[in-house]
Amino acid sequence: MRPDLLIIVLVLFLILLTWWMFFRKPKTDLGQFPPAWRDILRKKVAFYRDLTEAEQQRFERAIQQFFKDVDITGVEITLDDTDRLLVAASAVIPLFGFPGWRYHNLNEVLLYEGTFNHDYQTEGKERDILGMVGTGAMQRMMILSRKALHAGFEQENSKKNVGIHEFVHLLDKADGATDGIPEVLIERPFAIPWLKEIHEEIREIKNNDSDINPYGATNEAEFFSVASEYFFKQPELFHKNHPELFAMMEKIFRQDLLD
Repeated sequence: MRPDLLIIVLVLFLILLTWWMFFRKPKTDLGQFPPAWRDILRKKVAFYRDLTEAEQQRFERAIQQFFKDVDITGVEITLDDTDRLLVAASAVIPLFGFPGWRYHNLNEVLLYEGTFNHDYQTEGKERDILGMVGTGAMQRMMILSRKALHAGFEQENSKKNVGIHEFVHLLDKADGATDGIPEVLIERPFAIPWLKEIHEEIREIKNNDSDINPYGATNEAEFFSVASEYFFKQPELFHKNHPELFAMMEKIFRQDLLD
């Protein structure tokens, strides 16, 4: 072979090798979804029950991928499959409108039995925290109360779900600022009307003219997470009481919960 042709062949080979190593999407064998896990989801997760069969299969694959990406650890407690599945379901629900998306800013979820304080202590004063996205030394970690996690799924008529709340915070934080405007989800022209809607809703909460959890009036970030809990837990009621906000959140999460 001529030297110039050999060089071209080698260059093309190196280009193909580089693409294969760095840009191809590896096929991950997630295996079969255990029937026992499916039974737990049907029993515990209303969002999952309302999906079509094909959507349920996609939900299951997303849960398996979450288990591969993120460690779930009990702090002085022993976890079971239900604990882990409820954590994963909390993560999958907000991202279900974005197939293939993953939480690249999370390595581990810690489960405490009950409430804790800002120093992550389970004893002493000011133990009123149910969930938290870690910062500083706890960066890329999340902490949840197991009792609160379960209550969020078992109390189907409530508007609260601490797991969804914290994973929405994590989505909000993905752009570097936890400010109620998740740039990974919101297109730039949509940010201003979204922020205006937030401020209007916060004013209504402060005037006792809203059924949204008053904690949502703390700031824009807490409003986004609190409203998201309500949106996913009680979509019909949310749509009835807050139609404009509901329409905006459908666009943000790319989900039609009333279909």
